[in-house]
Amino acid sequence: MDKLFSMRVHFIAIGGSAMHNLAIALHKKGYLITGSDDEIFEPSKSRLAKYGLLPATDGWDAARITDQVDAILLGMHAKADNPELIRAKELGMKIYSYPEYLYEQSKDKKRVVIGGSHGKTTITAMILHVLKHAGIDCDYMVGAQLEGFEVMVKLTEEAPVMVFEGDEYLTSPIDRRPKFHLYMPHIALLSGIGWDHINVFPTYENYLDQFRTFIRLIAPGGTLIYCSEDPELCKISERSRDDIAILPYTVPTHMISHGTTFVHAAGKDYELQIFGRHNLMNLDGARLVCKELGISDEMFFEAIISFKGASKRLELVARNDEALVYKDFAHAPSKVKATLAAVREQFADRKVIACLELHTFSSLSEEFLSHYKGTLDLADTAIVYFSPHALQLKRLPPITPEQVRKGFENNDLEVFTDSGMLLKRLQNENKSDKVFLMMSSGNFDGLDLHYL
Repeated sequence: MDKLFSMRVHFIAIGGSAMHNLAIALHKKGYLITGSDDEIFEPSKSRLAKYGLLPATDGWDAARITDQVDAILLGMHAKADNPELIRAKELGMKIYSYPEYLYEQSKDKKRVVIGGSHGKTTITAMILHVLKHAGIDCDYMVGAQLEGFEVMVKLTEEAPVMVFEGDEYLTSPIDRRPKFHLYMPHIALLSGIGWDHINVFPTYENYLDQFRTFIRLIAPGGTLIYCSEDPELCKISERSRDDIAILPYTVPTHMISHGTTFVHAAGKDYELQIFGRHNLMNLDGARLVCKELGISDEMFFEAIISFKGASKRLELVARNDEALVYKDFAHAPSKVKATLAAVREQFADRKVIACLELHTFSSLSEEFLSHYKGTLDLADTAIVYFSPHALQLKRLPPITPEQVRKGFENNDLEVFTDSGMLLKRLQNENKSDKVFLMMSSGNFDGLDLHYL
């Protein structure tokens, strides 16, 4: 694809988190952008409006698709019967998925792809933070808004490197490949494997196959960096290929003192603003990626001490003399367990109130609930919230609080289905020496954590 200043690109479903960021990135690069969506929510709406990219009206209109458009970008929110998509096919136009277009933009660059069931956003954010500190120009795509970065996607002609957060979910409504299969990395990292997206990958073996395929797609002479704490990753990584370098990472030497974590490296102790065993593993993986990009360990640690974490990844929402409130994106069983363990270790002298929202297709499926067995056992008080309306939207059969308790195998588990009642319960909790850990890929149906 020629990179022309006048390239005209139309986005079908421009309001998505990933799609609107790509639209802004291409606009900033000089492309002419149009888009459509049936409904656009915040913050996408305001951000598109800021750059003059917000569609004038909601809804789909096949008349928007003309031979003046050079390429179509199709978002996951669009359906296969979308009238604009149908019109584009009739005209024989080139239709790209989000990851396909990112690859097109990075074909001539060194590509770094961060994959795995958990930790992708944090590791990607760490790498970008260090590269920025080192003054190394790079393009990127990351799944959260990062402090110090205006957009979640950056595309330029000049940057020699592009860093991708490599999601294993499907590419588009008409392309069933996982996104991270399209990026063809020179440097790849896998953080761990925990079965997720059961609506797409119905068996664990099927899910595992996606990661085996990812490894096969690493460029010859490339590098695979993997977490050696994950036994499944060890099996599929260690003897996977003879033509790539294979580098394991683990938890670095560290200590916790008065609620602060220090990592020991090169004869020095570095005070971190992040904490948790899983975050320390993320840090070690990011260090190896940066080393492959020419950054010394000394420079890496000088940069990482100012890293505060990615949005909604053990993010401190508020604190006072009595209590702290953290929010985290954790939703899959392995993520929930790791996040709670991190908070428990970091605040051993406080009681932990752990509250998890079941929000994804997998977590709201009765047959998957047993995978949450024991995940909240480290909490002093364990609470689960789910919305019956979310089940209806996902066209899933109802579940009951009793089924949830059975899945978690925790008779003391408190289960709520009304966000107002949940807020009242949390407000009535004695706050003295407590840590509130709110875990969700949603927002607890609008629960204001700052107010809490």
